[in-house]
Amino acid sequence: MKVHIIGLGLIGGSFALGLKKAFPEVEISGSDASEEHLLKAQELKLIDCAATLEEAKDADVVIIAVPVDVAKKVALQVLDVVGNNTLIFDAGSTKAGLCEAIAAHPNRRNFLAAHPIAGTEFSGPEAAVETLFLQKTNIICEVEKTAFKLQERALEIFQKLGMRIRYMDPASHDRHIAYVSHLSHISSFMLGKTVLQKEQNEKDIFDLAGSGFASTVRLAKSSPAMWTPIFQQNKNNILETLEEYINNLSEFRELLKNDNFQEVFREMERTNHIKTILNGIN
Repeated sequence: MKVHIIGLGLIGGSFALGLKKAFPEVEISGSDASEEHLLKAQELKLIDCAATLEEAKDADVVIIAVPVDVAKKVALQVLDVVGNNTLIFDAGSTKAGLCEAIAAHPNRRNFLAAHPIAGTEFSGPEAAVETLFLQKTNIICEVEKTAFKLQERALEIFQKLGMRIRYMDPASHDRHIAYVSHLSHISSFMLGKTVLQKEQNEKDIFDLAGSGFASTVRLAKSSPAMWTPIFQQNKNNILETLEEYINNLSEFRELLKNDNFQEVFREMERTNHIKTILNGIN
C-alpha cells in the first residue's frame, strides 16, 4: 500500500507511525508546507521519502492532516489530480465547510470526511505517537458519498489503528464538537491567561500549581496556528456554547456572592454525573 501524507505534525506523523506498525509493507511519502517539518519527519523515519502531490497522485491513500483553514484548498487540489482508485481522507476538527467545498467536485467519491478525536497538547513531527488513535473515536461524515470500495479501504485502516467508528452529518459534528472539544480548549487558554495576568511571579505559578491546575490548563499549550482556524471555521457553534458557558459561570458567581453554598454543593453534585458518562474514556 502506498500512502502520501500531507501535513507531518502530530496527526500526520502519528498516522505514519501507526500505519507502519499496522501495515509493515506500507510505503509512506509525505509533504509539508514547512521544510523543517519535512526534514524532521524524514530524520525520524515517519516517512520513507518526500514527494510532491504530483508525484504521489497514484497513491492508494492520501491523508490530509493540515490546519482546517487550508484543508479545503488542499482537498480540492488533491481531488483534481488523483486517480479513480485513490482514497483521500482528512482528519480535521470541522467538517461542514469542507464537505460543502468539495460537494460538487467530479471526484467527490474519492473523499472520506473523517475526524479522529485524538491528540495531545504538543505539535510538530516530534510529537507523533504510534498509538495515538488506539481506542479513540473517529467520526465519519457523509460516508454515502464515498465510493464503497474506498470506504472499505478506509475502514480497514481505521480498524487496524484501533479506532471506534461513529457516523454523523457534518452540521451535527460541528455542533457537538464545539461543546466537547472546542469549548474546553477556549476554557484552558483563558484560564492560562487569567493566571498569567494575576500571578506575575512565574516561580509562584510553578511552585504552587497542583495536578488539578496542570491538567485543566494543559490544552493551553496547544498550537495557536492550529486552533485559531478551528475557532474561525466553527465560529457560530462556538459562540452558542460560549454563551451557555458564560451564563453558567455567572450563575455560579451569584451563588458565591449570595453565600448560597447549599446550592453550590447541589450544582457540583449534579455535575458529578459527568463521571458516569466519561467512565472508561482513555
